[in-house]
Amino acid sequence: MRIRVSQSVRMGLGCAVLLVLAACSSEPEATATPTKTPKPAVPSVEGQSAAQPPTLAMVTLIPTFTPPPLPTVHPVVTATPHSTATPTRTAIEGLIGPDNFAGDVNPLTGLAAADPATLNRRPLAVKISNSPAQYVRPHSGLDKADLVFEHYAEGAVTRLTAVFYSQAVRQVGSVRSARLIDLEIPAMYQAAFAYSGSSAGVKTKIRNSDFYDRVISPDFGYGEPYFYRMPREGVPYEHTLFSNLYDIWAWLESKGNNVRPDLKGLAFTPDPPPGGTPAGSVQVGYLGPDTLVRWTFVPAQDRYLRWQGGVAHTVLDGTQLSATNVVVLAAHHQDTDILEDTVAGGHYSIEIQLWGEGPASLFRDGLRYEGRWHRAERGEMLTFTDLQGNILPLKPGNTWFQVVPLGFTQLTVAP
Repeated sequence: MRIRVSQSVRMGLGCAVLLVLAACSSEPEATATPTKTPKPAVPSVEGQSAAQPPTLAMVTLIPTFTPPPLPTVHPVVTATPHSTATPTRTAIEGLIGPDNFAGDVNPLTGLAAADPATLNRRPLAVKISNSPAQYVRPHSGLDKADLVFEHYAEGAVTRLTAVFYSQAVRQVGSVRSARLIDLEIPAMYQAAFAYSGSSAGVKTKIRNSDFYDRVISPDFGYGEPYFYRMPREGVPYEHTLFSNLYDIWAWLESKGNNVRPDLKGLAFTPDPPPGGTPAGSVQVGYLGPDTLVRWTFVPAQDRYLRWQGGVAHTVLDGTQLSATNVVVLAAHHQDTDILEDTVAGGHYSIEIQLWGEGPASLFRDGLRYEGRWHRAERGEMLTFTDLQGNILPLKPGNTWFQVVPLGFTQLTVAP
């Protein structure tokens, strides 16, 4: 039987009309599962185009936002439900991890923590809006996350789940509603989970999850000081919620639930492993010009800088977001019957199946490495191997995961 891939993901740039409508709408809880009806085709918006980034030497490797599509991760037709592969432990000079971390080393970054005491708390996953740009960017606090997952939401937009562990900030946001992928990320990292609200179907699944005792959200009656509103002129109410991570960790402490997790699985090396191919610029073509992501490697900083929608993606103080590692990770995307909103006939939640294994491309040190991701058990972190089954090490530092569907082809890489 053919596995059905999400209709939301298949839609082209014509979804730009829905992008603003869906992102600006409230997110009502569905009280019943409606019958799906065919959605009419959405016409393209005339005259719409993606703006060029400012003319800087570091972003001229891909001159326009309409390059020919190149193959990305290796296409896979069906999802792999379980993985029994064990990464081969070969002699890798300078290897940090995957299970021998020193007490002061953060197992999410491979870096020694500035204050080792911060590693005695739980990681904290926060759901963050990513569209439309005029309401949510620049972001607050996103540069302090150890890990960030970007994924499709419905309605041709993407959304973020940021995992904070070694650093804390008093303003993170804007905080938005949970999606089905958030049933997996807190389980992977033994994390607490903070978000604004959810549809009825997602809320029920979170309430019944194995990490519900560390969920904090207005959905379940939590407001200030953990969450607070910062109204701005011209910004819809749903884009004004922010979170204070210090207070959330204090809440976990008060419940006796702010304990150090036993995290294993990621491996790091300061020097790049052999076998990489040049990748100075990486472009991920999610749906619509506002969700078009570009990463550009800057050798002087030894990092990839992030652009989205044709402009530098920044936080409030003007710092451009960056990553030591960028991982393009392909997983099966499945439509569900959970109604997320009623805009333009309704949008249904997408289940992104981050279990089993699948293809992945790692970008570090200006190089690209082909491999696979693995997650055999619910409580396990994502781990990575090369195509021969050997450990594929990340570079010590933060990581952005660009989650895409299996067979995704809108990845463009330039040397």
